[in-house]
Amino acid sequence: MVQLLKRLETDESHINGSDTSWILVSAALVFIMSPGVGYFYSGMARSKNAVSMVFLCMIAMAVVSVQWMIWGYSLALSDTATNPFIGNLTYGLMLKVDNKAHTNAPTIPGTVYAIFQCMFAALTPALAIGGAAERVRVFPIIIFCFIWTTIVYDPIAYWSWAPSGWMAKMGELDYAGGTPVHIASGFAALAFAVVLGKRKGFGEEKFQPHNYLNIILGTALLWFGWFGFNGGSAVASNGRAGMAAAVTHIAACMGGLSWSVVAYFRNGFKFSSFHFCSGAVAGLVAITPGSGFVTPWAALVFGAVGGIACHFAVDLKEKLRFDDALDVFAVHGVGGIVGNLLTGIFASKSVAALNGSEIDGGWIDHHWKQFGYQLAGSCAGAAWSFGITVILLYIFKVIPGMNLRIHEEGEISGADIAEMGEHGYKYATMEPVAGNTGRGSTLSVLEQGGVHHSSGNSSITNSVEKTGVTNT
Repeated sequence: MVQLLKRLETDESHINGSDTSWILVSAALVFIMSPGVGYFYSGMARSKNAVSMVFLCMIAMAVVSVQWMIWGYSLALSDTATNPFIGNLTYGLMLKVDNKAHTNAPTIPGTVYAIFQCMFAALTPALAIGGAAERVRVFPIIIFCFIWTTIVYDPIAYWSWAPSGWMAKMGELDYAGGTPVHIASGFAALAFAVVLGKRKGFGEEKFQPHNYLNIILGTALLWFGWFGFNGGSAVASNGRAGMAAAVTHIAACMGGLSWSVVAYFRNGFKFSSFHFCSGAVAGLVAITPGSGFVTPWAALVFGAVGGIACHFAVDLKEKLRFDDALDVFAVHGVGGIVGNLLTGIFASKSVAALNGSEIDGGWIDHHWKQFGYQLAGSCAGAAWSFGITVILLYIFKVIPGMNLRIHEEGEISGADIAEMGEHGYKYATMEPVAGNTGRGSTLSVLEQGGVHHSSGNSSITNSVEKTGVTNT
């Protein structure tokens, strides 16, 4: 008993209560981002796929959390591994994860650091799924997420954040997931779009969001969660966490404004809530790798450049004819690269020093090599994620029953019904209006998010934002 007490005292000697509390709160904030992505994607998709998009994001979170406990945490963040590519199984089944602090987080228990990082891993495949939206089967994607996290996310996270990871040792700066989360998910989404092929009607119909309120709700949840995503990556409650939270908010605001202004002049001098939300997310993505390294004035640049670059990147799917349904590549892939490269320019020694850390900084500190390190890390993460995802998708294609592409009839009826037997909205058929003797009088009611449309005309066709849902 005495020996046990001495060991516990040693394990807890450097544990800080306020740091632990903040990271627990941050883990909860990052958890909120998974349903946030679901609602954001749900609003962008057609109404017949609305429920499945939220469900896929939540089921991905559950699958990856189990994978993280089994071996993901150990493979991605083992601080006892010595090879530069992947961790060992020291923390397999989290059997040796307790009050002892991880090397990356010396003032909080290992359990707290593990659950905080679990939320990052769980979010990443949920982001990538957007590239396959409206044409992906549920059961195969569950298996796919488990394997993809093991062979794509875990290695890239190890390269970036583990003490022995080759990118970390090279000197690449990635504070909160520019490469492991955003570049990895963005280029995986591009692989989905290329291998699964286009949605039925792509290039013939103009697919538009069906529910702007869901997009706004999803953005609000993401923005809220991002304070924990970036602020929590200080793994302590200190000035650097505060700076990360501040620049996160500034970049989001600037991203939303810059995208909105560009779109205003390009799209008939009208503002759009969708454009603002997309820009805000682009700004959040761009600031992620540099959030613990840059000053507030630099965050304005991250937001503006990120918002504008991602806005024009959306045009690529039209020009190159790939169907990235929900613009994941444009926002997360391109936004992640933009953020990584800007970090190489604007990383500041003074910001890192807020918690006693030392870095050489970026160009503003005359450390010219940093841009090259950032470029190398971005290219490696993009190539690994895209290449391995393509290979994995082709393997799934030839396994009986595991093809991720939904059958044509299911795509037409929508994944909500075809894959889940559920739907998010109820549509009332047209019936004669009681007491109305007028010729052909009818009533059409569309129950969609509390919006009801009725008419007494003899012939009515009511389509919602060209989503493919029609009441006749």
